[in-house]
Amino acid sequence: MNTLEWLSRLIAFDTTSHNSNMELIDCAKDWFASHDMSTRITKHPTEAKANLFATLPAHNGDLNGGIILSGHTDVVPVDDQQWDTNPFSAAEKDGRIYGRGACDMKGFLAVALALVPAFHKLKLSQPLHFALSYDEEVGCLGAPLIIADLQAAGIKPSACIVGEPTDMRPVIAHKGIQSFRCRVHGQAAHSSLTPQACNAIEYAAQLICHIRSIADDLRTTGPFDEYFDVPFTSISSNKIHGGIANNIVPEHCEFFFEFRHLPSVKPKIIIDRINTYVRDHLLPRMQHEHATAEINIDHLASVPSFESLAASSVTELARKISGDRNIHKVAYATEAGLFQQAQIPTIVCGPGSIEQAHRANEFVTIEQLRKCEDFLRAMVRACA
Repeated sequence: MNTLEWLSRLIAFDTTSHNSNMELIDCAKDWFASHDMSTRITKHPTEAKANLFATLPAHNGDLNGGIILSGHTDVVPVDDQQWDTNPFSAAEKDGRIYGRGACDMKGFLAVALALVPAFHKLKLSQPLHFALSYDEEVGCLGAPLIIADLQAAGIKPSACIVGEPTDMRPVIAHKGIQSFRCRVHGQAAHSSLTPQACNAIEYAAQLICHIRSIADDLRTTGPFDEYFDVPFTSISSNKIHGGIANNIVPEHCEFFFEFRHLPSVKPKIIIDRINTYVRDHLLPRMQHEHATAEINIDHLASVPSFESLAASSVTELARKISGDRNIHKVAYATEAGLFQQAQIPTIVCGPGSIEQAHRANEFVTIEQLRKCEDFLRAMVRACA
């Protein structure tokens, strides 16, 4: 199958993160097996989802070294989005392929899978690896299992290309993500008896305002990295729920917040600022109103930042082949930081624009897919 056929097939699998991705994984596994490639499967604890790691060995059978072509299989929901086409059926129009995941990031996976027969014909001096992960969109939960499995097996790839949408520009750095859930527990009372209550929404609001003040401080004082489109660490509160009736002082309030930090910023510094405010300022006041009042902050996900060594061989090769030697850094996060932490030099480069990701009528252009085909062919041949 060619790239467009593969992309149509991949889009048809509804791999929204709350669903299983096993149909897609089984399809890819069969494809790799038909080309005499070994595969390794690592599963989610429920076994409803899985990662797949496939290897095309070097001509001498060696499995060590070589490039990983890496992409995630899950996609974000389409709920409450107004699509002009069925999001899980690829639609071609005006040189674009529409569908959920077309850009983020089944386009890259389609290119990688379609090129397997061509790569199979090469007499590779180094192996070529393919990594398909689950649950990237909810905190990069699958990729660490791939990496741990490779380390346990003694498999040491020499480089990785993470094919997130970059308009086929080599990206050498991205921010990290830390996401949290905060649960505020106060004391309910009739709204006419506020002195008997501890208002969870009001205290949650004070904490949200404090988090915003930290965000404003970082925006004003830095640190800064002007190569990023948002050149400072950003923080935002993005979802909130509390209260049960208009005439009851709320006992509970829950909200979610996240921050996206520059590679130079240690997440603990920001977390400590928030926890110190809760411990020294909010909780004493709340517990003065009601002794059992609590604020619990749960760390839901941590995605490491990524910064490639400018002089690494994969970075230099990607810049040479793409013809783009500019420095590109992005605010969104990928699995690249995980591979980099595992001492696998990594670059982020894939088809499509991040501006199309997660939106209704998501698309990738056929031109971008063709550029990706040429890029991956050249990268693999240069290492062959």
